[in-house]
Amino acid sequence: MPSRFGRPVRSGGRGKGAGQYINPQRFVNKAVIEETVEHFVPEHNFADFAIEEKLKENIIRKGYTAPSPIQDKAIPHVLQGQDVVGIANTGTGKTAAFLIPLIHKVLKNPKENVLIMVPTRELALQIQEELQGFIAGMKLFSTVCVGGASIGNQIRDLRYRNEFVIGTPGRLKDLIERKVLHPSFFKTVVLDEADRMLDMGFIQDMRKIMSEMPKGRHTLFFSATLSPEIEKLIHEFLHEPVMISVKTRDTSKNVDQDVVRVRAGENKLDVLHSMLTAPDFGKVLIFGRTKHGVEKLTSLLNARGFKAESIHGNKNQSGRQRSLKLFKEGKVQILVATDVAARGLDISDVSHVINFDIPATYEDYVHRIGRTGRAGKKGKALTFVD
Repeated sequence: MPSRFGRPVRSGGRGKGAGQYINPQRFVNKAVIEETVEHFVPEHNFADFAIEEKLKENIIRKGYTAPSPIQDKAIPHVLQGQDVVGIANTGTGKTAAFLIPLIHKVLKNPKENVLIMVPTRELALQIQEELQGFIAGMKLFSTVCVGGASIGNQIRDLRYRNEFVIGTPGRLKDLIERKVLHPSFFKTVVLDEADRMLDMGFIQDMRKIMSEMPKGRHTLFFSATLSPEIEKLIHEFLHEPVMISVKTRDTSKNVDQDVVRVRAGENKLDVLHSMLTAPDFGKVLIFGRTKHGVEKLTSLLNARGFKAESIHGNKNQSGRQRSLKLFKEGKVQILVATDVAARGLDISDVSHVINFDIPATYEDYVHRIGRTGRAGKKGKALTFVD
């Protein structure tokens, strides 16, 4: 049987509103196996940073050895109270780059409060999980405020002391309007994955929240891209920021990328089925375009005997977390997701990313395939084209 992987063809059938045309040749790129890799030598060790000893102990306990490039460059500037713009890909350690110095700042200034804005629920929970490891035994508190979860519980949690509030712009704005969250209390703000918040239409919510914060605030801004729109936000929100860029190439050198050609008369689901039964398809992340399409594909795969779960915007928070947990623990083979729901996912050992639907933009494609080939391991990304 001839291989389905190989020379790319024009992609079609994307439907209205699917986004920009992407030449399928951009979905083909062989993984690079390098004999020698340039080794990054940080200027600092975690022990060198002027931070609390208990924090250093927790950093070591979490298994951190030497700072990553973004941590090495950003932490000293954040400790000095400077506004920072970090241009960095996902998976570069940027979360710790802002959490570590801000935890120290809160420890030294008990009345300090930090607001962290992120585009998705999953990223908020991921930051919360990492934060909890860093502040263990410190009597510091945090809460997550995101859509899809009980606003009543979040209102209750906000009545207590929280040095860190992590949330999505829409839910934060709702809580501000209910007068249970007060931006004026926060002298430090982090805008993480600001480009994605811009793409998702959160700009007005972000502006509203930022306008109610103190003028002399400390602002940290992280983005994977530096578009004219992002540069405008930097000028609007930050004061004389330090610019740090550790952005690597757009697509991982550890990801072998190819296309899957669906021939005339073939059933796309049958093609996917035959792929998923191959022995090298271990933990598989499949991306679809719409919430309805993702849920339907998940049901069809389960009906064919596969173990699959879904993550999309119509699922409540507990349902999304349950699906993610089952996939992380290897209790299901397949996770089917939309782009919005997958933002911020950090899952180890994903063998394949399959683009069942072509992404709306090439940036979305880059983000999708970045879920595999992590931690130096090789991964594979396959994109269906007609």
